[in-house]
Amino acid sequence: MGFSRFKAHGRGRRDRYESWEDFDEVRPSLLHKIIRIVLIIIALILVLAAVFTILAERWAFSYWRTLQIDEIIYHLTAPLEGTGGNVINAFIAQCIVPTAAIMLLITVLTIYAQRYRWYNIFLLVEYLVAILVIVVGVRSAWTRLDIGTYLKNQNADSDFIETKYVDPDDVEITFPEQKRNLVYIFLESMEMTYSDRESGGGFSENVIPELTELGLENECFAGSKNELNGGYVVPGATFTMGGLFAQTSGLPLQVGLKATIFDGHGSMNEMGTQDHFFPSITTIGDILEDQGYNQVFFLGSDAAFAGRDLYFKEHGDYKIKDLIYAEKKGWIRNSDLDNTWGMFDWRLFDHAKDELLSLAEKDEPFNLTLLTVDTHFEDGFPCEYCGREFGKNQYANVMACSSRQVTEFVEWIMEQDFYENTTIVLCGDHTTMDSDFCDDVDRDYNRRVYTAYINSAVSPESTNAYRAYTTLDNFPTTLAAMGVQIEGDRLGLGVNLFSLEPTLFEVYGQKLMAELNKKSEFMEQISEFDPTTEEYKAYLERHGVDTTSLTNSSESRTESKKKKVEPADPIVEREITY
Repeated sequence: MGFSRFKAHGRGRRDRYESWEDFDEVRPSLLHKIIRIVLIIIALILVLAAVFTILAERWAFSYWRTLQIDEIIYHLTAPLEGTGGNVINAFIAQCIVPTAAIMLLITVLTIYAQRYRWYNIFLLVEYLVAILVIVVGVRSAWTRLDIGTYLKNQNADSDFIETKYVDPDDVEITFPEQKRNLVYIFLESMEMTYSDRESGGGFSENVIPELTELGLENECFAGSKNELNGGYVVPGATFTMGGLFAQTSGLPLQVGLKATIFDGHGSMNEMGTQDHFFPSITTIGDILEDQGYNQVFFLGSDAAFAGRDLYFKEHGDYKIKDLIYAEKKGWIRNSDLDNTWGMFDWRLFDHAKDELLSLAEKDEPFNLTLLTVDTHFEDGFPCEYCGREFGKNQYANVMACSSRQVTEFVEWIMEQDFYENTTIVLCGDHTTMDSDFCDDVDRDYNRRVYTAYINSAVSPESTNAYRAYTTLDNFPTTLAAMGVQIEGDRLGLGVNLFSLEPTLFEVYGQKLMAELNKKSEFMEQISEFDPTTEEYKAYLERHGVDTTSLTNSSESRTESKKKKVEPADPIVEREITY
């Protein structure tokens, strides 16, 4: 140490010293050594925390520029099964490897510095810099993620969802005598933003011209304006499973499950440990199943990711045809995947054509629901059919490619005999999480998902209204487009956009977003989450959580009976006129 040194006098006595400079000549005591080792370990731990905090934050916000805290909690609590390898590889390359390299260097320097008198100063600087970096990193994340508001919302219970929710079981839903088929395509990360400004988009050059034309020629609820319109994405619907859930149930996938690792409303991937996925709610899949529809969920990735297979099996008894199904059929080999998620979309559409022809031969009506993947962030997955019309901007090239492929698939459907009695819905699952694709979009521009209703059985009651809506409104609107009559024109938190009924967003605006960010006891209740399943216990144990307090008693379970809301509160906050 750089303290004073003492010099021993007499036989073996070391009870006095002549000067501070002679202090180091005496062998440090055992306690001295232990303290030094502990200080070094603490310093290295602080440095590790500092380095990892900065690198992880930098990676996360470069990968997801519009990252939100509920998305982080959702995906942190998610099993890795089905996760795209590019995400994991990027995290390892940009966080784990640099952290390990920097820690190795700092460790060597720390050990080497012990030889010199300035070691204490070096160690002190190490402490101060590490703490400063941690504070700056945490403060930056706190601000960018608005964690303060998030935590405040967790302590603020809201009955908004409960009072506005319309239970489909309490509503008279009448199907036409000849039931229409449905083809519903969830377009990964597809926004109307990618169109040019003249067409309602936010780009100077139209990246999705084919989809733009398709939207303008059909229904996107832009009224008399010759431009695109699309749905806002609400909290709890900003990621794929949340988007699928919102558009088919009229509810946000946001709930604060008690007994979870993260006590937050975004930790919903734990549903993958359950035997049921919101079993007491009624979704569009349930309604169509009751009407005798054959239903298929078709996707090029693993349906197990985020509990998608559990949700669609339970709500509508969909036949799941995903990457695992494709491998069994020999469409693609696991060792030769098209991308880190699975199959390219061109393969998906090719096999979907065969599926449609097969479904059309049956006597029952059908619902084919598809989910694309090529346009997944970061930068998408270019296939052999993608051009380079946007040069080095790979994501733009993939979006343009997707625009052509989706439109060609829709045009193929239009040529089939079953098209006359088939409604097609195209909708982005959520806005893109790509880090920089929308950097040049005007900050005042309202980004929304691409939306188009094709070959609808009905037309809007108001031909002039440019509707302000969210993806929650897709639930009743899709049924209405199939010629279904809905008592009150409301289901879940959604409104039939073909009617004159105002949407929740038209009435409450940003207040709707704020309320959906709050904790909801109602959502906790209808989730019917069971913390006593073996899968959930194993999940907790993998995260180092003690499970001895979990029992199989009924007190540890959420009540299975859904609380009735009869009727939902009317929407009367402000009058909407068209």
